Amino acid sequence: MTPRKHRDSRGRDGHGDKPQPAAPNPSAGRNFGKTKPPIPKRAAKPDQTSPRFRRPGTDLVVLYGFHPVSEALRSKHRKLLDLFATEPAAERLKDEIAAAGVPLHLVETEELTRRLGSESVHQGLLLEARPLPVPQLDEITSRCGVVLVLDQITDPHNVGAILRSAAAYGVDAVVTTERHAPELSGVLAKAASGALEHVPVIEVVNLARALEELGDLGYQRIGLDSDAPQQLQTLASLRPIALVLGAEGKGLRRLTRENCDHLARLDLPGAIKSLNVSNACAIALTLVHFKLDLA
Repeated sequence: MTPRKHRDSRGRDGHGDKPQPAAPNPSAGRNFGKTKPPIPKRAAKPDQTSPRFRRPGTDLVVLYGFHPVSEALRSKHRKLLDLFATEPAAERLKDEIAAAGVPLHLVETEELTRRLGSESVHQGLLLEARPLPVPQLDEITSRCGVVLVLDQITDPHNVGAILRSAAAYGVDAVVTTERHAPELSGVLAKAASGALEHVPVIEVVNLARALEELGDLGYQRIGLDSDAPQQLQTLASLRPIALVLGAEGKGLRRLTRENCDHLARLDLPGAIKSLNVSNACAIALTLVHFKLDLA
Protein backbone atom coordinates (compact mmCIF):
# COMPACT_ATOMS: atom_id res chain seq x y z
CA MET A 1 0.00 0.00 0.00
CA THR A 2 1.34 3.35 -0.96
CA PRO A 3 1.47 5.72 2.04
CA ARG A 4 -0.79 8.82 1.77
CA LYS A 5 0.95 12.16 1.48
CA HIS A 6 0.17 14.93 3.99
CA ARG A 7 1.09 18.62 4.21
CA ASP A 8 2.82 20.20 7.13
CA SER A 9 2.25 23.70 8.40
CA ARG A 10 4.74 25.11 5.89
CA GLY A 11 2.78 23.90 2.88
CA ARG A 12 5.13 21.09 2.01
CA ASP A 13 4.08 17.49 1.58
CA GLY A 14 5.12 14.78 3.89
CA HIS A 15 7.96 13.66 1.66
CA GLY A 16 9.58 17.13 1.68
CA ASP A 17 8.69 17.92 -1.90
CA LYS A 18 7.99 21.61 -2.67
CA PRO A 19 4.57 22.46 -4.14
CA GLN A 20 4.43 22.89 -7.84
CA PRO A 21 4.47 26.52 -9.02
CA ALA A 22 1.21 27.96 -10.30
CA ALA A 23 0.71 28.43 -13.99
CA PRO A 24 2.16 31.69 -15.25
CA ASN A 25 -0.22 34.69 -15.56
CA PRO A 26 0.29 36.41 -18.90
CA SER A 27 -0.54 39.83 -17.40
CA ALA A 28 1.69 39.46 -14.36
CA GLY A 29 4.71 41.72 -14.14
CA ARG A 30 3.56 44.26 -16.69
CA ASN A 31 3.54 47.09 -14.08
CA PHE A 32 6.46 45.78 -12.10
CA GLY A 33 8.56 48.65 -10.80
CA LYS A 34 6.01 51.23 -12.00
CA THR A 35 3.83 53.51 -9.76
CA LYS A 36 0.11 53.06 -10.23
CA PRO A 37 -1.56 56.21 -11.55
CA PRO A 38 -3.47 58.11 -8.81
CA ILE A 39 -7.24 57.88 -8.77
CA PRO A 40 -8.52 61.28 -9.92
CA LYS A 41 -10.30 63.28 -7.21
CA ARG A 42 -13.69 64.79 -7.74
CA ALA A 43 -13.72 68.56 -8.13
CA ALA A 44 -14.67 70.34 -4.89
CA LYS A 45 -18.15 71.78 -4.92
CA PRO A 46 -18.39 75.58 -4.54
CA ASP A 47 -19.34 76.71 -1.06
CA GLN A 48 -23.06 77.38 -1.24
CA THR A 49 -23.58 77.84 2.48
CA SER A 50 -25.73 80.87 3.23
CA PRO A 51 -24.10 83.64 5.27
CA ARG A 52 -24.63 83.27 9.00
CA PHE A 53 -26.79 86.31 9.60
CA ARG A 54 -27.74 86.88 13.22
CA ARG A 55 -31.30 86.49 14.35
CA PRO A 56 -33.22 89.72 15.07
CA GLY A 57 -33.16 90.83 18.70
CA THR A 58 -33.28 93.89 20.92
CA ASP A 59 -29.48 93.97 21.10
CA LEU A 60 -29.00 93.81 17.31
CA VAL A 61 -29.21 96.65 14.79
CA VAL A 62 -29.17 95.92 11.06
CA LEU A 63 -27.99 98.76 8.83
CA TYR A 64 -27.95 98.59 5.04
CA GLY A 65 -27.23 100.93 2.18
CA PHE A 66 -24.15 103.00 1.46
CA HIS A 67 -24.76 106.07 3.66
CA PRO A 68 -25.99 104.29 6.83
CA VAL A 69 -23.17 101.73 6.70
CA SER A 70 -20.40 104.16 5.77
CA GLU A 71 -21.40 106.60 8.54
CA ALA A 72 -21.49 103.77 11.10
CA LEU A 73 -18.00 102.70 10.02
CA ARG A 74 -16.64 106.24 10.20
CA SER A 75 -18.31 107.46 13.39
CA LYS A 76 -17.28 104.52 15.59
CA HIS A 77 -20.08 105.37 18.03
CA ARG A 78 -21.41 101.83 18.21
CA LYS A 79 -19.96 98.32 18.46
CA LEU A 80 -19.71 96.75 15.00
CA LEU A 81 -20.18 92.99 14.68
CA ASP A 82 -20.04 91.82 11.05
CA LEU A 83 -20.19 93.42 7.62
CA PHE A 84 -21.66 91.50 4.69
CA ALA A 85 -20.80 93.09 1.36
CA THR A 86 -20.56 92.36 -2.33
CA GLU A 87 -17.07 92.64 -3.77
CA PRO A 88 -17.67 96.00 -5.54
CA ALA A 89 -19.27 97.51 -2.41
CA ALA A 90 -16.41 96.29 -0.21
CA GLU A 91 -13.90 97.79 -2.61
CA ARG A 92 -15.72 101.13 -2.47
CA LEU A 93 -15.45 101.22 1.34
CA LYS A 94 -12.15 99.40 1.75
CA ASP A 95 -10.46 102.21 3.69
CA GLU A 96 -13.37 102.66 6.11
CA ILE A 97 -13.64 98.89 6.61
CA ALA A 98 -9.93 98.60 7.39
CA ALA A 99 -10.05 101.54 9.80
CA ALA A 100 -13.10 100.17 11.63
CA GLY A 101 -11.63 96.69 11.94
CA VAL A 102 -15.00 95.01 11.38
CA PRO A 103 -15.03 91.38 10.12
CA LEU A 104 -15.87 91.38 6.40
CA HIS A 105 -17.81 88.63 4.61
CA LEU A 106 -18.04 88.78 0.81
CA VAL A 107 -21.47 87.70 -0.40
CA GLU A 108 -23.59 87.79 -3.53
CA THR A 109 -26.28 90.41 -4.08
CA GLU A 110 -29.00 87.76 -3.99
CA GLU A 111 -28.01 86.70 -0.47
CA LEU A 112 -28.52 90.22 0.86
CA THR A 113 -31.82 90.52 -0.99
CA ARG A 114 -33.05 87.27 0.56
CA ARG A 115 -32.11 88.55 4.02
CA LEU A 116 -33.55 92.07 3.65
CA GLY A 117 -36.39 91.61 1.18
CA SER A 118 -36.79 92.59 -2.43
CA GLU A 119 -37.94 96.13 -1.55
CA SER A 120 -34.72 97.06 0.25
CA VAL A 121 -32.14 99.17 -1.56
CA HIS A 122 -29.11 97.68 0.16
CA GLN A 123 -26.49 98.69 -2.43
CA GLY A 124 -24.50 95.56 -1.61
CA LEU A 125 -24.00 96.35 2.09
CA LEU A 126 -25.42 94.96 5.32
CA LEU A 127 -23.90 95.76 8.71
CA GLU A 128 -24.78 94.01 11.96
CA ALA A 129 -24.07 96.13 15.03
CA ARG A 130 -25.13 96.88 18.59
CA PRO A 131 -27.53 99.73 19.45
CA LEU A 132 -26.08 103.15 20.15
CA PRO A 133 -25.70 104.21 23.78
CA VAL A 134 -28.79 106.10 24.98
CA PRO A 135 -28.34 109.17 27.20
CA GLN A 136 -30.84 110.32 29.81
CA LEU A 137 -32.73 113.59 29.39
CA ASP A 138 -30.49 115.33 31.92
CA GLU A 139 -27.41 114.16 30.00
CA ILE A 140 -28.24 115.99 26.76
CA THR A 141 -25.26 117.95 25.48
CA SER A 142 -26.35 121.35 24.22
CA ARG A 143 -25.12 122.32 20.76
CA CYS A 144 -27.85 124.58 19.39
CA GLY A 145 -30.34 124.46 22.27
CA VAL A 146 -33.02 122.61 20.32
CA VAL A 147 -34.50 119.19 21.12
CA LEU A 148 -37.12 117.48 18.97
CA VAL A 149 -39.90 115.53 20.70
CA LEU A 150 -41.89 113.04 18.59
CA ASP A 151 -45.39 112.16 19.80
CA GLN A 152 -46.01 108.62 18.50
CA ILE A 153 -44.80 109.17 14.96
CA THR A 154 -44.73 105.61 13.66
CA ASP A 155 -43.74 105.88 9.99
CA PRO A 156 -40.01 104.96 9.74
CA HIS A 157 -39.60 107.05 6.59
CA ASN A 158 -40.92 110.15 8.38
CA VAL A 159 -38.77 109.57 11.46
CA GLY A 160 -35.74 108.91 9.25
CA ALA A 161 -36.31 112.16 7.38
CA ILE A 162 -36.72 114.03 10.69
CA LEU A 163 -33.41 112.60 11.92
CA ARG A 164 -31.75 113.69 8.70
CA SER A 165 -32.97 117.27 9.22
CA ALA A 166 -31.95 117.09 12.88
CA ALA A 167 -28.41 116.10 11.92
CA ALA A 168 -28.23 118.82 9.29
CA TYR A 169 -29.19 121.51 11.84
CA GLY A 170 -27.11 120.10 14.70
CA VAL A 171 -30.10 119.35 16.95
CA ASP A 172 -29.10 118.30 20.48
CA ALA A 173 -31.31 115.20 20.66
CA VAL A 174 -34.51 113.55 19.47
CA VAL A 175 -36.92 112.24 22.10
CA THR A 176 -39.36 109.50 21.15
CA THR A 177 -41.46 106.84 22.84
CA GLU A 178 -40.45 103.23 23.33
CA ARG A 179 -43.84 102.08 22.06
CA HIS A 180 -45.65 103.41 18.98
CA ALA A 181 -42.34 104.33 17.38
CA PRO A 182 -40.30 102.61 14.65
CA GLU A 183 -37.25 100.50 15.36
CA LEU A 184 -33.97 102.42 15.16
CA SER A 185 -32.68 100.14 12.44
CA GLY A 186 -33.37 98.97 8.90
CA VAL A 187 -35.83 101.16 7.00
CA LEU A 188 -35.55 104.09 9.42
CA ALA A 189 -31.74 104.06 9.27
CA LYS A 190 -31.85 103.94 5.46
CA ALA A 191 -34.27 106.91 5.35
CA ALA A 192 -32.05 108.80 7.81
CA SER A 193 -29.13 108.33 5.39
CA GLY A 194 -26.49 108.10 8.12
CA ALA A 195 -28.01 110.69 10.49
CA LEU A 196 -28.75 108.02 13.09
CA GLU A 197 -25.04 107.98 13.94
CA HIS A 198 -24.94 111.72 14.68
CA VAL A 199 -28.11 112.57 16.64
CA PRO A 200 -28.75 111.08 20.11
CA VAL A 201 -32.16 109.38 20.21
CA ILE A 202 -33.72 109.10 23.67
CA GLU A 203 -36.56 106.60 24.04
CA VAL A 204 -38.89 107.25 26.98
CA VAL A 205 -41.71 105.19 28.46
CA ASN A 206 -44.05 108.11 29.17
CA LEU A 207 -43.87 111.16 26.93
CA ALA A 208 -45.93 113.39 29.25
CA ARG A 209 -43.48 112.78 32.10
CA ALA A 210 -40.56 113.35 29.76
CA LEU A 211 -42.02 116.75 28.82
CA GLU A 212 -42.40 117.57 32.50
CA GLU A 213 -38.74 116.72 33.04
CA LEU A 214 -37.68 118.84 30.07
CA GLY A 215 -39.66 121.73 31.59
CA ASP A 216 -37.81 121.24 34.88
CA LEU A 217 -34.53 121.37 32.93
CA GLY A 218 -35.49 124.81 31.58
CA TYR A 219 -36.78 123.93 28.11
CA GLN A 220 -39.57 125.95 26.53
CA ARG A 221 -41.88 123.24 25.19
CA ILE A 222 -43.47 124.33 21.90
CA GLY A 223 -46.02 122.06 20.23
CA LEU A 224 -46.58 122.43 16.51
CA ASP A 225 -50.28 122.68 15.67
CA SER A 226 -51.72 123.99 12.40
CA ASP A 227 -54.64 125.60 14.32
CA ALA A 228 -52.50 127.27 17.02
CA PRO A 229 -53.04 131.02 17.64
CA GLN A 230 -49.33 131.92 17.57
CA GLN A 231 -46.84 131.79 14.72
CA LEU A 232 -43.67 129.83 15.37
CA GLN A 233 -41.60 132.83 14.31
CA THR A 234 -42.73 134.75 17.41
CA LEU A 235 -41.31 132.03 19.69
CA ALA A 236 -38.30 130.88 17.69
CA SER A 237 -35.75 132.92 19.64
CA LEU A 238 -36.54 131.19 22.93
CA ARG A 239 -33.79 128.90 24.22
CA PRO A 240 -33.58 126.09 25.01
CA ILE A 241 -36.54 124.77 22.99
CA ALA A 242 -38.21 121.39 22.99
CA LEU A 243 -40.06 121.38 19.65
CA VAL A 244 -42.91 118.85 19.87
CA LEU A 245 -44.23 117.18 16.70
CA GLY A 246 -47.41 115.10 16.46
CA ALA A 247 -48.24 112.19 14.21
CA GLU A 248 -49.93 112.79 10.87
CA GLY A 249 -53.69 112.69 11.19
CA LYS A 250 -53.80 112.51 15.00
CA GLY A 251 -51.55 115.45 15.76
CA LEU A 252 -50.56 116.07 19.36
CA ARG A 253 -52.31 113.99 22.01
CA ARG A 254 -54.17 115.68 24.84
CA LEU A 255 -51.58 115.05 27.56
CA THR A 256 -48.83 116.14 25.19
CA ARG A 257 -50.62 119.42 24.49
CA GLU A 258 -51.23 120.01 28.19
CA ASN A 259 -47.50 119.66 28.89
CA CYS A 260 -46.49 122.25 26.30
CA ASP A 261 -45.77 125.84 27.29
CA HIS A 262 -46.88 127.12 23.89
CA LEU A 263 -48.70 125.90 20.80
CA ALA A 264 -47.51 127.40 17.51
CA ARG A 265 -48.29 127.09 13.84
CA LEU A 266 -46.31 127.37 10.65
CA ASP A 267 -47.77 130.37 8.83
CA LEU A 268 -48.09 129.04 5.30
CA PRO A 269 -49.23 131.43 2.55
CA GLY A 270 -50.86 128.86 0.25
CA ALA A 271 -54.19 127.06 0.26
CA ILE A 272 -52.85 124.02 2.19
CA LYS A 273 -52.06 124.82 5.82
CA SER A 274 -50.67 121.49 6.99
CA LEU A 275 -47.68 119.49 5.79
CA ASN A 276 -46.18 116.06 6.12
CA VAL A 277 -44.59 115.95 9.58
CA SER A 278 -41.05 115.57 8.28
CA ASN A 279 -41.50 118.56 5.95
CA ALA A 280 -43.02 120.60 8.77
CA CYS A 281 -40.05 119.68 10.95
CA ALA A 282 -37.55 120.87 8.33
CA ILE A 283 -39.35 124.22 7.95
CA ALA A 284 -39.63 124.67 11.72
CA LEU A 285 -35.92 123.99 12.19
CA THR A 286 -35.10 126.48 9.44
CA LEU A 287 -37.20 129.17 11.14
CA VAL A 288 -35.67 128.43 14.53
CA HIS A 289 -32.15 128.32 13.11
CA PHE A 290 -32.31 131.62 11.24
CA LYS A 291 -34.13 133.33 14.11
CA LEU A 292 -31.23 132.30 16.33
CA ASP A 293 -28.71 133.68 13.84
CA LEU A 294 -30.56 137.02 13.67
CA ALA A 295 -30.96 137.29 17.43
